[in-house]
Amino acid sequence: MFYAFTQDILRSPKKVHGLKKAEQPKYKAGTKVKLTADHMKGMKDANATIVNAYDSKLYAVDYKSTSDKKMVKDHKWVTINEIEGNRKEYKKGDKVTLKADHMAGMKNSSATIVEIQKGPAYMVNYQPTNGGKQVTNHKWVAEDEIEKR
Repeated sequence: MFYAFTQDILRSPKKVHGLKKAEQPKYKAGTKVKLTADHMKGMKDANATIVNAYDSKLYAVDYKSTSDKKMVKDHKWVTINEIEGNRKEYKKGDKVTLKADHMAGMKNSSATIVEIQKGPAYMVNYQPTNGGKQVTNHKWVAEDEIEKR
């Protein structure tokens, strides 16, 4: 399922509060890559540039949108700093409140963690394959969703 993204994705800062830059990511900032992820329309096979990589596990979540009350299934991804609370780690099935605002209705929503993936978490700029507007500072892509070009 694809989701419309908010303008917040286009304005996300390079510096991410609460996360440390990954010390030795496979893909360093500035690396030209191809995305294999299909989180959004036009993302799969899109040419991209790594903005940064951060030390965090990646959490896929099911959440109920605060804007339209619809359930969003398997949203990929949020990071540890985008979940309310002071826990260092979460497990599959944990009920959480999201601080992330990648999508309309996401912030302050109740969510369930449905998948956990080892980091790093990559922020990327990419040109959608469907001819859409360039997406800058997209949060987040996992390492196995990236190929070197």
